[in-house]
Amino acid sequence: MCYFHFLISILLLSIFNTSSLAAPPSYNVVSFGAKPDGRTDSTKAFLLAWANACGSPRAATIYVPPGRFFLRNVAFQGPCKNNRITIRIDGTLVAPSDYHVIGDAGNWLFFQHVDGVTLNSGILDGQGTALWACKNSGKNCPSGATSMGFSNCNNIAINGLTSLNSQMYHVVFNGCNNVKLKGVKVLASGNSPNTDGIHVQFSSGVTILNTRISTGDDCVSIGPGTSNLWIENVACGPGHGISIGSLGKDLNEAGVQNVTVKTVTFTGTQNGLRIKSWGRPSNGFARNILFQNAIMKNVQNPIIIDQNYCPDNIGCPGQVSGVKISDVTYQDVHGTSATEVAVNFDCSSKYPCSRIRLEDVKLTYKNQPAAASCSHADGSASGLVQPKGCL
Repeated sequence: MCYFHFLISILLLSIFNTSSLAAPPSYNVVSFGAKPDGRTDSTKAFLLAWANACGSPRAATIYVPPGRFFLRNVAFQGPCKNNRITIRIDGTLVAPSDYHVIGDAGNWLFFQHVDGVTLNSGILDGQGTALWACKNSGKNCPSGATSMGFSNCNNIAINGLTSLNSQMYHVVFNGCNNVKLKGVKVLASGNSPNTDGIHVQFSSGVTILNTRISTGDDCVSIGPGTSNLWIENVACGPGHGISIGSLGKDLNEAGVQNVTVKTVTFTGTQNGLRIKSWGRPSNGFARNILFQNAIMKNVQNPIIIDQNYCPDNIGCPGQVSGVKISDVTYQDVHGTSATEVAVNFDCSSKYPCSRIRLEDVKLTYKNQPAAASCSHADGSASGLVQPKGCL
């Protein structure tokens, strides 16, 4: 009898272990009605797949098979019952070609209040070319939608994603913590307006690795409230470079601090390493910034701090920037400038830039040493620095 009870106990334990180790649920968007034909609206199917994954108490996967899936603007809302949702995309997500459909929606694909989401591979086709043409013609057009936005999200990973032809920004992180992007590709025309590759603001602990960005605006733009940002092994061009700012648009504004940008290459870009702020009062700041191991290839402004940013001379003429810029290091920066002035520090007359350091910088213009220009900037130079520093 005891032996019989022992066998029953072993059997029940085996059943329990088997059920507890069962594979996490996987939700194929096709099983919810999505069609991989690039024409049928699959928005509801994606939302149903998300509702199931988000509502699962265990880790869950959403699978998008090969094919082209047409989506209108979609909001993936949290919080969820689990913090391990994987979205595996083997196909292409396609935005409406008519920019009026989502042009005023703010975001095409939007994640909000989610924790622990991983996106693997896939292509986002924002189909933004018609909107770019509208904007470049000077007509009255929608502002455009960001292809993929994250707001108030934590523990996000994006691996191997490709974003094509966004209407406006490609990927945006606002109010997020612990984010890692790796192997991402961003592709848009060099004349596509406002198509920043990756934009980060009010976020901490964002890491961008092994990424290629070709677009019509900043490859990476770093807005107010960003801290502990790490950018490494990024190729940028065409585009407007890697930009901290613009800062100081508002009088009361969170600052930017602890930013590292290393092992980056700029090819034919408008700027390389840029910090810019509005020329008007603000209590913002940018400090503890390291730019390390950067290669410039025919870049118009390889190293630039512009604290007199005032587009169309509206809202700031005759004023000076209140943003305080300090402890910025440029280390091992080499290559060619497309203009004679390769280093330009145009700082605030009221709050001059302080502790700016140039270490082993060599930039040339037409096979000759380039020039440097400094205004209201204080700092030091060490090692070989060319152009000769004006600090």
